[in-house]
Amino acid sequence: MGITRRTVLTGGTAAAAVGLSPWLPPTSVARSCVSGPASIALRVNGTQRNLMIDMRVTLLDALREHLDLTGSKKGCDQGQCGACTVHVDGQRVLSCLTLAVAVQGKHIQTIEGLAGTNGSLHPMQQAFIDQDAFQCGYCTPGQIMSAVACVKEGHARTDADIQEYMSGNLCRCAAYPKIVAAVKQAREKMEQS
Repeated sequence: MGITRRTVLTGGTAAAAVGLSPWLPPTSVARSCVSGPASIALRVNGTQRNLMIDMRVTLLDALREHLDLTGSKKGCDQGQCGACTVHVDGQRVLSCLTLAVAVQGKHIQTIEGLAGTNGSLHPMQQAFIDQDAFQCGYCTPGQIMSAVACVKEGHARTDADIQEYMSGNLCRCAAYPKIVAAVKQAREKMEQS
């Protein structure tokens, strides 16, 4: 069987997905990397989880459908709304655009892992409650995860900074002023600890 446009694209996709050199020829090995079940290990909220999933499964789908961690929401499934925001090695990531296989060996934190081990709420979670920074609540987990990262990144000094660095998280209920107030409240407590 000769090389076709489809085999080149499939091989290129496989190479990108698993971090292989894009100059490798599209072989049956490369094609098998993008489909079929594979065993992967994810470290989620401090716990090692082993999964047998298709290599094309996104981190969001792995969390929601395979690990029953449904806090991260599937909003647009195109990386435009921020409802699926989680932390990977302390950085905010859109889990709907991230392949689960790409984050093996990294620390993944979801909204479920944000609270303390004793059940105490994270200062950002408490601030969202105190400031009534949610209405329907659908976007809230992604907003909170992004807000925590915003503070840790040092982008929560002014209202304008908060608005800019939280702009990737959409709220259809338009609770934006209360979200900014919550971020400012939590920033103080986060900086003290």
